[in-house]
Amino acid sequence: MIIMRQIFAAAIAVVIASAPWAQEAADQVAPEAAGAGVISGSAEVQAAQNAKAQGQPVEAKSWMVSAANPHAVQAGADILRAGGTAADAMVAVQAVLGLVEPQSSGLGGGAFLVWYDGTSGELTTLDGRETAPLAATPRLFQDEAGEPLGFYDAVVGGRSVGTPGTPALLQAAHNKWGQAEWVGLFNDAIRLAEDGFTVSPRMAKLIAGDAERLRRQDAARAYFLPEGVPLAEGALLKNPKYGQTLRLLATDGADVFYTGEIAKDIVKAVQDNPDNPGVLAEVDLAIYQVKERAPVCMTYRAHDICGMGPPSSGALTVGQILGLLAPFDLASMGADNAAGWRLIGDASRLAFADRARYMADSDFVPVPSQGLLDPTYLSKRSEVLRGDAALPEVRPGTPEFDHALNYADDAAIELPSTSHISIVDQYGNALSMTTTIENAFGSRLMVGGFLLNNELTDFSFRSHRDGVPVANRVEPGKRPRSSMAPTIVLKDGKPVLVVGSPGGSRIIGYVAKTIIAHLDWGMDVQEAVSLPHLVNRFGTYDVEEGTGAEALVGPLGEMGFEMNARALTSGLHVIAIGEGLLGGADPRREGIALGD
Repeated sequence: MIIMRQIFAAAIAVVIASAPWAQEAADQVAPEAAGAGVISGSAEVQAAQNAKAQGQPVEAKSWMVSAANPHAVQAGADILRAGGTAADAMVAVQAVLGLVEPQSSGLGGGAFLVWYDGTSGELTTLDGRETAPLAATPRLFQDEAGEPLGFYDAVVGGRSVGTPGTPALLQAAHNKWGQAEWVGLFNDAIRLAEDGFTVSPRMAKLIAGDAERLRRQDAARAYFLPEGVPLAEGALLKNPKYGQTLRLLATDGADVFYTGEIAKDIVKAVQDNPDNPGVLAEVDLAIYQVKERAPVCMTYRAHDICGMGPPSSGALTVGQILGLLAPFDLASMGADNAAGWRLIGDASRLAFADRARYMADSDFVPVPSQGLLDPTYLSKRSEVLRGDAALPEVRPGTPEFDHALNYADDAAIELPSTSHISIVDQYGNALSMTTTIENAFGSRLMVGGFLLNNELTDFSFRSHRDGVPVANRVEPGKRPRSSMAPTIVLKDGKPVLVVGSPGGSRIIGYVAKTIIAHLDWGMDVQEAVSLPHLVNRFGTYDVEEGTGAEALVGPLGEMGFEMNARALTSGLHVIAIGEGLLGGADPRREGIALGD
């Protein structure tokens, strides 16, 4: 464990000081860069960046925010410092993220939020996931012969756009838990949009890597490729259209987004797209609703691991992985032990097999949530992990149902983008929210200064297999299955860890690894976030290249795994809650943690 930590800490210090990482973006070629110096004038931001570079957590006593860009973190910190709640700060953070990292999240996307209430002790989850248009059919992403479209043939343009949920979620969270005035929560984002902000290394590199697809859409081309050239790192970028959209939201609330001119502009962009029109209509926006759902919790090492249930597969799959590992003494094995990673890898494979068969929008599909996390089921299923070699084959299990069900395995494609926000306020509230427009730059359609999602491509492109329907197929009004896993870890009913990450379907592995690193291996939050990634979803073991994890390639390969060293770009943002607060931010991205 010590060797692995030391090798990775040294590599991270070099990365933050100089070299770019390989970004696991949609086309898996655009490089990632850490964002040191994004707000060079702020002493507290510089201190937070220095702490991350040195592998140290940020300490605080009263409140903390950890998110993916220093501008956004600063906006949230200003709200918390002025006495706002975590819900107030989240609105400010998200408004800025939609400007300074528009490729990952924004008003045109959706989000899942997990909330711990410091007064009541209650845990609440809000589902702001996008919905399929009422005119959508299960064959939305199939050609005339019934065969699935190519991924980017489906993504770019209007076909992939679902009804955005983020504005409604911001309003719902503020209505329930906010106490600052709504109108003031957008001030920093409006100022940055109108006065301009400096394009970060990450944003510039992602634009360059996606230039061919961005060039196909007029508004995106004009914004991201002025005069036909991708925006460069360090350029001053203004977005007055986004500023105007935020002014409308600030004065009129989220309803202005779902009716009136903004809604008309969204529908026009989707339906009138010349190459790939979609079916989103004004009625889809007008009827959109955020849904409050019961949290999904799993007990692990005397802690309750709680998160978002269906339509997210995050909490169920993270919970299954941890439940399958519960009988094994990972603590004694340590973080650089191949036998421990064999267990983690095969537990993940078993959980992903169940995920592919059973998990989808529970409003449309009877998901056996209790059966999937039943201790007896997981204990019996974990017996196959005993041994010394990788499992030769993995199949879905047979969890207990209280209803009949017959579904085929899923064929959805999830590529990484997304962003995560963790916040704890002075009132004892804790918030974990993962937010997305799905693929980097979403559908590439831009309206009102923000990008529209391509979230519908999180549905299975195949509607049936051998005559059996796929649970996660497209249906009117349905929400596509997600891997987002915003998580709050509780001990004796009190929050001790707030965690989440972007990363496509690898989100689940990133979050599970971070929880294991903290609870089993005793790592602080920055160590746990920075620990090299090893992720196994479907058989091939992905190992984070350029880190100490590569030392495990040989041993795990000898156990029977197919190994693949590659860039694994998470965006973990974590807060530990104890006597005080400790914040960690992923060194693979440009975010920070700030607190007081």
